[in-house]
Amino acid sequence: MTGVSSARLHVGCAMWTHKPWQGRFLPHPLAAGERLRSYAEWCNAVEGNTTFYATPARHTVASWAQQTDPSFRFVIKLPKPITHEKRLMGIDDELRAFLAAIEPLGPRAHALWLQLPGSFTPADVPALAGFLGRLPKQYRYAVEVRHRAFFDDPAATQLLESVLNEAAAEWIPFDTIAFFASPPGSEAERDAWAKKPRMPRRSVALTDRPIVRYLGRDATEQTVAGWQPWIDTVAAWLREGRSPTVFIHTPDNADALPLSRRFHDEVRSRVPELEPLPEPGPAQQPTLF
Repeated sequence: MTGVSSARLHVGCAMWTHKPWQGRFLPHPLAAGERLRSYAEWCNAVEGNTTFYATPARHTVASWAQQTDPSFRFVIKLPKPITHEKRLMGIDDELRAFLAAIEPLGPRAHALWLQLPGSFTPADVPALAGFLGRLPKQYRYAVEVRHRAFFDDPAATQLLESVLNEAAAEWIPFDTIAFFASPPGSEAERDAWAKKPRMPRRSVALTDRPIVRYLGRDATEQTVAGWQPWIDTVAAWLREGRSPTVFIHTPDNADALPLSRRFHDEVRSRVPELEPLPEPGPAQQPTLF
């Protein structure tokens, strides 16, 4: 793959509605049916985390499609009963309901995301292989693993990569190196310190649509310093003709919207051919006086 003529960089956050954004970046008040539309003026992708906790109603998903351009991208997480409770076995009913619910997204469904628990080990990879082999071909799939053997044991790495390659699925890294580089300094950071996994940086793309999850700090300068290796990697992917998607997280996510755009801008400074993001509308309505 060469050239960036058709490659795109999608950036986004872990959610599309967040109280600290209201009136600061996004208009407030906003009807529930307008919040995603407003978010999509800032970013061109979003993590679909809510689907992990409950499969949404089909009409709810249809409203997501109505609020976004067809070029907007959702990375939609499979429900917890499929990945964590039943561990990919005996889940036909749950999977069928989930796929029916998300169908209205159409091309906006960038990838269906299997976030597997830390207890999912290399010994469980055959279950993943069987599951991926049964999935419908109209979607792309991406897998996030958290057991350290997949990163530290070359045999386990090769095993997982071979299964993902067979299914044309991507491996999603969750880079928490910058976050754990120094002790927490805020309540949000302390809470994340106890909950987030300590994951290494993995920057190998298996497909033409790599997906990255990056966790920085609440201090902007630490977040930006920590993502610098990703600027190099993402720029290289674009030059190869890949279209990456990068999700920017911080413990409080208060500035995740402008940080996502800043990441896009920093990559674009390396790859000037990259199309800029559109300018978002004002957070506050102009007044007559």
